[in-house]
Formats: sequence, C-alpha cells, structure tokens
Amino acid sequence: MNTPTRTKLGILPLTLLVVGSIVGSGIFSLPQNMAEASGAGAILIAWIITLFGMLMLTRIFQYLSIRFYKINDGLYGYVREGFGDYIGFNAAWGYWISAWMSCASYLVILFSALGSFDCFSYFGNGTTLPAVIGGLIFLWLVNALVLKGIYHAFLLNCLVTLAKIVPIGLFIVCIILAFKVSTFKIDFWGTPQLGSIVDQIKHTMLYTVWVYLGIESATVYASRAKNILSISRATFFGFAITSLLLICVSVLSLGIVPQQELAAMKNPSMALVIEHVVGSWGATLINIGLIVSVSGGLLSWLMLAAEMLFLTGQGNNHTVARCFGKLNKNGTPANALYLTSCLISLLIVLAYFYHSGYNTLIQLSTSMVLIPYLLSALFVLKLAIKSRKVYLIFIGAAGSIYGAWLIYAGGMSYLLLSMILYAIGLIFYLYARKQRSLSAFSYVHDKIYAIAIIILAIIAVMYFYVMLD
Repeated sequence: MNTPTRTKLGILPLTLLVVGSIVGSGIFSLPQNMAEASGAGAILIAWIITLFGMLMLTRIFQYLSIRFYKINDGLYGYVREGFGDYIGFNAAWGYWISAWMSCASYLVILFSALGSFDCFSYFGNGTTLPAVIGGLIFLWLVNALVLKGIYHAFLLNCLVTLAKIVPIGLFIVCIILAFKVSTFKIDFWGTPQLGSIVDQIKHTMLYTVWVYLGIESATVYASRAKNILSISRATFFGFAITSLLLICVSVLSLGIVPQQELAAMKNPSMALVIEHVVGSWGATLINIGLIVSVSGGLLSWLMLAAEMLFLTGQGNNHTVARCFGKLNKNGTPANALYLTSCLISLLIVLAYFYHSGYNTLIQLSTSMVLIPYLLSALFVLKLAIKSRKVYLIFIGAAGSIYGAWLIYAGGMSYLLLSMILYAIGLIFYLYARKQRSLSAFSYVHDKIYAIAIIILAIIAVMYFYVMLD
C-alpha cells in the first residue's frame, strides 16, 4: 500500500493514537474495578507486576518494529514471519475481534455515562432499548467519518485525545491534594471475603491488562508512518504517559474512599470519587470527560479493527478474502470497516437481549487479545535463542511468562469462549487459501494448532451448554 509522503504519520499522532487507544473507558471505572477484588496492598503489587510485564511487551513491540522494519503489517506481520500464515492469521483474527468488542463495550459505557444525567436517565446502564438505538446511530456516524479518510480521522483522534487528558489530569491533582494516608491504610491487605493475596492480584490484573490494550497500536499503522523510529518511540511514549495516568487514578483513589466503599460504587467510579472532594460539579466534569474519552476511544479502536482486517486481506499473500484488502478513494479500508461495524452492531443488540454489560465485554475482549500478545513474545524468544543474546532472551522469556500468566488469570471460561471465536476464523482462513489455490495448511504445526482450537471450541460449546442447562 503506497501512502503519499505528505500524509505520513509522525511521532505525535502515533503517540496520541497509543494514548487514545489505551485511555478510553477503562480508566474511568478503574478505581471501582480494582477495589472490587483487592485491597490497596494487592493493587500495588498487581501494578508492579503489570508495569514490568507491559514494559517487556512494549520492548518486544519496539524490537520487532525495528528488527523487521520492512514488515508493514504490525503485530500480524511479526507473528506471521515467526510462525507462518495460519498462526499469523490467528494473531490478527484475535486482535481484530478484541478491537471490535472493545468498540461495543465503549458504546455500552458511553450511554451508561449519559444515563447518569437526569435528562438521559432512560439510557440506564447502557443496554436499554434507547441506549441500543442511540449506540447504533452513533456507531454508524463514526463509521461514516472514518470512510471520509483515515488521516482526517487521525486528526480528530489527536484533538479528542488531548481533550480527554484534561479532566483526568484535574482529577489527579484534586485527589493528590485531598489524599489521606489513614484512609489508604484501611483494609490495606483486603478483607477475608476477598480471598488470599494471590487471588486478589490475579483478579485485579485482568483489569490492569484491559486498560493497557492498545499498547501495540502504533505498529498496526506501520505502513502509514514516516519512519520506523516513529513507531518505536510512539510505543514507548504512549506506555509512559498512560502508565502515569492509570496508576495515579487507581491507587490515589484509595486515599479518598475506603476500599469497601469504593468497591460498592457505581461506575464510572472516578466521578463519585472526585465528588467526595469537590462536590457534584466534579462528578459532572468527569462524566463529560468520559463521554469525550469513550467517543475518542471508539474512533481509535474502530480504525484499528478495520486496519487489522485490511492488513490480512491485502496483497497476494492475504489470509482472509481479498475483498477486505481494498481501499476506497479516501484511503480507507471500506469493506473491512463495514464488516467491523456490522459485527459491533450485532453485539450491541445482543447485549440488550442478554443484558450483557461492560464487564463481560471487556473480559472477553481481553481474553481474545492475550494470545496475539503471547505469540509476539514467543517470536522474540525464538529469535533470541537463535541469536543467543542474553538481553533479548530475558525480554522474550519475561514477555512470554507474563503473557501466559495473563491467559491463566483471565479464567478458563473466557479462554474457552475465545476458542469458539478462533474456530470460526478457520472458515475465513480456508476460504483465503482456496482463493490463492493453496492447500489448507503449509506446515504440520498449523494442522496441530487448528485441531487444538477445534477441540477446545467443541469442549467450550459443551461446557456452556451444560452451564446454561
């Protein structure tokens, strides 16, 4: 794909893409989400582990972007280079599904935030009929905007990202000034009902991973970047900025509201925390900030989802139907965007009928993206073992262990459910192989991988059938 030089993306827009992708809805609910399962001590330990693990993943994506500077397919291209077409496809497939599920969760919490205002109370928790109708309208308006051109959407994303940081920054300043050590120490290691420290850390880390989703987003737009260093630096700068914001919001809130009270709060909990400090106007400001932030997050992730599906469909070596690898006259992957928006619409409607809320969507979305993260780390470990570089072995091993731990922490039910979605992807892959007049699989390990996914998907269907029965 050739992109005009004048429209190439530099460090600033790519950094803001990373920040905008990470700072969406999760940060506004983070105080309650983390306090719900853990005391302050476990939360601090979880953040230390998460910071180390995400730093390793950040370094992994930086290394891959520089080492394979000729690969313009981002995470998908790296895994494909390391393990072949089918496993590379699965990395892209899992990432794509995670991205559009994230969009659905953003719409749920967007209308839940609107529902906090008396004049919009009919939106309820974001899954009521008015919320679903509003969500569908808003989604397709954003879809129309992206169709006008990726670079116009990027400009808007930059402005929205800068706007969303303002209320978050004000929140942090306010709670620093009002922070009480005595409040922070209450139930520091949690209550007996929360279980052991290990259990608390395990439950909390799923949320810390969710709020970091998007750390790799700059690599997805490698073909549109000015140079490879822009991708590497944007990835690190995005990680540093968001880490500061996320930790301050989640940890400092425990110095304003005791853990048990914070755990019982309605989301977005940031609004209720700041209300304790400055009154109702603070809650109103945070709710407005949430609406702006989630709108920007929806834009970022809709762009990322469409771009990832486009990458798998472009060129002669496509791994999904080639129709998804086409751009419209504005440089937007229109077919990929339409399919993505249709699936988001379907998920929003299902959320209404099955009352599936924000937490369910984010847990499933997180489970889907963990496997692509693990595969990227394993590829670096594979390269490191061949080159015998100690530092690279450390990064690859640490990233792989962290990725495996996250899959374990995510829970068996969501992992099994994700296998059903991965098994559906096999249909898309086999169709693309047929278009290319190739055999179903290139390697024996591809067949083993596919069989394992199918078996796990069958087990998942039986498991959920028994559970529902």
